[in-house]
Amino acid sequence: MSPGESAARAATTPADAIRSARTALGIEFGSTRIKACLVDANDPSIVLAVGSHEWENAYVDRTWTYSLDAVWAGVQEAYAALVADAERKHGVRPSRVGAIGISAMMHGYLAFDAAGKLLVPFRTWRNTSTGAAAAELSELLGVNIPLRWSIAHLHQAVLDAEAHLASIDHLTTLAGYVHWRLTGRTVLGVGDASGMFPIDPATGTYDADLVARYDERAAGRVPALRDLLPEVLTAGEDAGELTTEGAALLDPSGGLEPGALVCPPEGDAGTGMVATDSVAPRTGNVSAGTSIFAMVVLERPLQRVHHELDVVTTPAGDPVAMVHCNNGASELAAWAGVFQRFAEASGTPLHGDAVYDALFREALAGEADGGGLLAYNFLAGEPIAGLDEGRPLIVRTPDSRLTLGNLMRAQLYGVFGTLALGMRVLDGEGVALDRMFAHGGMFRTAGVAQRFLAGALDAPVSVAETASEGGAWGIAVLAAFAKRQKAGSEGPLTLAGYLRDHVFGGFSFETVVPHPDDVAGFAAYLDRYREGLVIERAAAATAAASTASTPTPTPTTEGTTP
Repeated sequence: MSPGESAARAATTPADAIRSARTALGIEFGSTRIKACLVDANDPSIVLAVGSHEWENAYVDRTWTYSLDAVWAGVQEAYAALVADAERKHGVRPSRVGAIGISAMMHGYLAFDAAGKLLVPFRTWRNTSTGAAAAELSELLGVNIPLRWSIAHLHQAVLDAEAHLASIDHLTTLAGYVHWRLTGRTVLGVGDASGMFPIDPATGTYDADLVARYDERAAGRVPALRDLLPEVLTAGEDAGELTTEGAALLDPSGGLEPGALVCPPEGDAGTGMVATDSVAPRTGNVSAGTSIFAMVVLERPLQRVHHELDVVTTPAGDPVAMVHCNNGASELAAWAGVFQRFAEASGTPLHGDAVYDALFREALAGEADGGGLLAYNFLAGEPIAGLDEGRPLIVRTPDSRLTLGNLMRAQLYGVFGTLALGMRVLDGEGVALDRMFAHGGMFRTAGVAQRFLAGALDAPVSVAETASEGGAWGIAVLAAFAKRQKAGSEGPLTLAGYLRDHVFGGFSFETVVPHPDDVAGFAAYLDRYREGLVIERAAAATAAASTASTPTPTPTTEGTTP
């Protein structure tokens, strides 16, 4: 932070910042929470107010989805909660904001006709029904196209000759959809766009040669990609302003004025990188929630294509190797619910973080390799593990040691299992890391999940003060960056320089170095985990798939449960 910024901070109060709209509002649509975060745009480390809304995906007709009605009902409740929080803390209700940013789960498929009508239910990142398309595209384009990417969903619809393709006008992601409704502009931040179609680092937009290859393959069956995909913008660019209609969508009470600058909408992977100051080469981060993924900023291109790795970008457009696992801490949350109910039944109830704290502390007493137990957290399919569908399992042999400590250590190891398989591929590529950060609710119990992740990666892992704020804070920072860039008073800044000099200068990080026993124990666990995948495949092949439409309770990177 500059001396001038320090003086400005000292001379004003949070209420002054809110009244004068010296603010940036970040809204992120996570898997189970929609969260709003208001910061001081001059010093984004100052969080002025927050609000949130819990929601759930639904499994309908074998498709993971959210309704668009739920999108707007949820964001309105989250924004209303933020306004109430601001009034409670600072005695003032925001009537306008200086800048806004929208972030959401990456990938998936939202297809609209020319009138703006959704043609098929939103197909989220969690769906794994695009195997044929992903395989064909990976061969055609010469890069790994994961099952969850938007182009894989589009091409699967082409292969299946879906009727809606005759009416398709444009595609976008969840963040892009919300931004479009708020501003009238169909744009995406480059990080989110890189999960739709491969980006050319030289141009900062979709790779023109690969677009041409796809258009030739799909000619006559779907419009040209350049007419379907959103415009690509990089961090700091002007992505429009909040319209009167958009303000009413966020705040139906009429209390929010239009006109705020809106930054490019981003995916949760990009905002996680911002929230952990890991947008520069040789830095990386792990985000753990319903899914778990690692983002490692590359110094050079990968030597070859790996199905375990996506190549995406930072919000500034720098190439990133992404290890994305569909299954994160959901199964861990289910077990925590079992033990929470046991505590209630025994007459000594525990609630919220206290349940996780007790179970995580017990995991520290478990054996370094989990006592011979295996935990598979596969509620959904897992491409890295070669699974089209998931079956959560606990596996043990007669001579394994079933204790609470071993069970919980195995569950925590299970969260990191598939991630570790992908990270081993990066190790083989010789990718160097100076810093690895972690964020998500499961890291709030100090030193436990963080310690086990350090053992799994055999690398130091840092957790910042913002770990529980997550991507909503990260997109608020990007909104503040866009506001600063538009003002232009100090000349252009790089995103990495802005984070270093204006956001993270006063932050503290708690760093855990890998313990040798944890490294050896997790390595032994991972060997069993890899060999035991044959059991998981057999379970998926023989157990009947659930057709229930009841949403699966899942944890999030924000909020009160990991």
